[in-house]
Amino acid sequence: MTLLTQDEYKSIAAGLALPTGAFIDGKFRPAASGNTFATVNPATGEKLAEIAACGAEDVDFAVEKAREAFDDGRWSRLHPSERKDVLIRLAKLMTRNARELAVMESIDSGKTIYDCETVDVPETIHCIKWHAEAIDKIYDQVAPTSDDHIAMVVREPIGVVGLVLPWNFPLLMLAWKIGPALAAGCSVVVKPAAETTLTALRVAELAMEAGLPRGVLNIVPGGGADVGEPIGRHMDIDMVSFTGSTVTGKRFLSYSAESNAKEVVLEMGGKNPAIVMDDAENLDRVASHVVNGAFWNMGENCSAASRLIVHKDVKAELLERITHHTKQWNIGDPLDPEVRMGALVSQAHFDKVCGYLEQADTVVLGGKAHDGAFVEATVIEVPGNDAVLAREEIFGPVLSVIEVSGFDEAIRIANDTDYGLCASIFTANAKRAIRGARAIRAGTVTVNSFGEGDISTPFGGYKQSGFGGRDNSVHAHDQYTQLKTIWIDLADDADEAVD
Repeated sequence: MTLLTQDEYKSIAAGLALPTGAFIDGKFRPAASGNTFATVNPATGEKLAEIAACGAEDVDFAVEKAREAFDDGRWSRLHPSERKDVLIRLAKLMTRNARELAVMESIDSGKTIYDCETVDVPETIHCIKWHAEAIDKIYDQVAPTSDDHIAMVVREPIGVVGLVLPWNFPLLMLAWKIGPALAAGCSVVVKPAAETTLTALRVAELAMEAGLPRGVLNIVPGGGADVGEPIGRHMDIDMVSFTGSTVTGKRFLSYSAESNAKEVVLEMGGKNPAIVMDDAENLDRVASHVVNGAFWNMGENCSAASRLIVHKDVKAELLERITHHTKQWNIGDPLDPEVRMGALVSQAHFDKVCGYLEQADTVVLGGKAHDGAFVEATVIEVPGNDAVLAREEIFGPVLSVIEVSGFDEAIRIANDTDYGLCASIFTANAKRAIRGARAIRAGTVTVNSFGEGDISTPFGGYKQSGFGGRDNSVHAHDQYTQLKTIWIDLADDADEAVD
């Protein structure tokens, strides 16, 4: 995609028609209470719109309509190829409106237009399309039995699901959840983060245009206490898939236990290590991966490579190269396509990240905050893995550097965390790379690179990074389906009588 100029993006932003209502049963509606909340451009502090501030009454209404849609089969019992066609049409409509979605995403979240245009929107569309294409290619099974029986193992959509989204990748996380959920035949009630509501509402509008039946996709904006908790406690929601902080994710386990024991899938935080051994090849390339892993999306990324565990023999040279690459990650107006780092999502989050910066001892690079909600790409040396900056998820552009003397020490420190989402290991020794990847307790381990895999590979974590299912790949469909055994007796009645 050819990028526009900063002025052209600003012109598009000024002309956007921003959605403001909840989207329930196929149309926009005000909150039952009539309340609204402001959504703000974090880069400028400018109020963009007043969004419907929903509550428990709106959640009840959305669930009621989702249940009606599920039970009458308008989507859940539609032929798989017809569901596929609708989602393919949605992907095409999103492609036609890609630039509008990218600008809307940027001004609502503080993300750079560069990332929105080149990563977030294309990957969102690809995710919807990928799960659509999988709909009629996932087969049920026949279990091995005697000649007198047939045992079928079939998948059925789990029902009405609550999807609770984070604010760091609003569009992409929406796609990660509605892609497999809708592909499975579920009806969904989505709670976008209060900070980033606009693009979810716009996608719902496009989904109706694509032919998705009313009631199947509902968007209920609002705060955690007003919307998230009622979703978690709702007696007629069959499962919840949550992406966000570990503290909030744990609450959904309590909500489930105290209501209808609904299934809960959690994808939560990370304090992800990037191990660089003394035999790592091409330290300039290593530095590029480490910097990208730490500062992509302003570090507001659960899989961010926020702990650099580096061998003492290459530490000085690697930090020199990291310093060089980090200088290319400039901050500025997110609508400037030359800018690599935009604003943090809110003033509250900016204040939290700045609080961590105040605890830094040895700042190698950066460490400064700027007017608005901007924080420089920051590299900090910490005395060890017990330091606060090495243990707590900062969710900002901060890379903590920990020196080690050998491979076993590096693996031990990598695993010395409450989290287990992602990790990277850089080494030229293939056996060491495989041993390290097997020894690190994380859901995704990359070798000689930073990354999360792609749509074909499952994404999720160990320990307090989450459990219950995986996003991406065919495995993502599992969390939105139930397995049913159908046992058929073929024994001949006459034979049974003789016996």
